Amino acid sequence: EAEQERGVIDIQHLLTFLYRNMGNLLKVLTCTDLEQEPNFFLDFENAQPTDAEREVWDQVDVVLKDAKGILDELQAYKGAGQEIREAIQNPNDEALQEQAWAAVVPLVGKLKKFYQFSQRLEAALHSLLGALTSDTYDDTTQHLEREQALAKQFAEILHFTLRFDELKMTNPAIQNDFSYYRRTLSRMRINNVPAEGENEVNNELANRISLFYADATPMLKTLSDGTTKFVSENKNLPIENTTDCLSTMATVCKVMLETPEYRSRFTSEETVSFCLRVMVGVIILYDYVHPVGAFAKSSKIDMKGCIKVLKDQPPNSVDGLLNALRYTTKHLNDESTNKTIKSMLQS
Repeated sequence: EAEQERGVIDIQHLLTFLYRNMGNLLKVLTCTDLEQEPNFFLDFENAQPTDAEREVWDQVDVVLKDAKGILDELQAYKGAGQEIREAIQNPNDEALQEQAWAAVVPLVGKLKKFYQFSQRLEAALHSLLGALTSDTYDDTTQHLEREQALAKQFAEILHFTLRFDELKMTNPAIQNDFSYYRRTLSRMRINNVPAEGENEVNNELANRISLFYADATPMLKTLSDGTTKFVSENKNLPIENTTDCLSTMATVCKVMLETPEYRSRFTSEETVSFCLRVMVGVIILYDYVHPVGAFAKSSKIDMKGCIKVLKDQPPNSVDGLLNALRYTTKHLNDESTNKTIKSMLQS
């Protein structure tokens, strides 16, 4: 009788074990590669630097402190459209020419400041990648889990980048103002008119700024070029160290967003949208830096899972992020891209 009872208890234990672990068992059985997804909580709200992280963290913090001010200035950027139009329509009216020039010069000062910030951001990214891909730990999961303050700064750079590019894309005044400034400046040079605004931007810098704003997503281009440069400058470092850092970050964001016990630890809804934006930013960066991109079969990012997480958000709240995946990635329209992924993004 005692043995019978013990048998019943053993069966109950087995059933309980199977019930609790069936999800994981199915995952293992249906998973094409048996690699377990990185599964830990990355504390985007409260992560503080350890002594080991402090030096890099301090360098990057100086840059990030200015990020909000840059976004505020860009959001408030109205442009000199009206003054420029009036000056072009009345080419012989000197007063209107002077008004347009006076309106454009301080704006170009701002555009120069944004461009110079992109250079500082790229340097900060280099410092972070250097730390997060070093051989201090065995793999990128350990890096991100144990260097959470640096991972958070990396996330903040991605968040800033997507936000900056969203604002830039919806503001045609930026390129119009800069084009007018360059045309007027070259006309002044031809006529030997001294231009006080010339101190702001010399010709070589003007070329670089012009190229920067000509891109639909200038900050993202800065980051992807910067990441590619980081890889080519660190020949001793396998490219996988860098791409794995990006894919792991995307996965960690996805897992936190789709796991109720992680998501419930966010104290603010803003952290949810921060996490979504970072996930998308890091996917786009991976797509630029990885030889075959984020959408290929061999990609280490679960693109279907990431798109599902985006689509599970309240309607209209993630349109901008879905559009970023549709229109600012590099490999989405490749032949090798999975048809399901394409249709998920098109619907």
